[in-house]
Amino acid sequence: MGEPMKPLQKSTVSQLCEQLPAHPWRDAELAELVEPKLGIITGFQDLLNDLEKLRRTDLGDLPPAQGVRARDARR
Repeated sequence: MGEPMKPLQKSTVSQLCEQLPAHPWRDAELAELVEPKLGIITGFQDLLNDLEKLRRTDLGDLPPAQGVRARDARR
């Protein structure tokens, strides 16, 4: 399923912010995304790791969800 993901680097996040400049990011904010120290948010690397684990999961092997209904079926 492809190569394993490389660890997130602050320079990668900085480059992304330069490409998508909708919000001005301070250096401390970028550092917190890469390596959280304040405990307020989940680190971006943790999120990427969870997404990678989900990507490698064969969803066909999981049991069907219980109690999930279409929105209109409840009315």
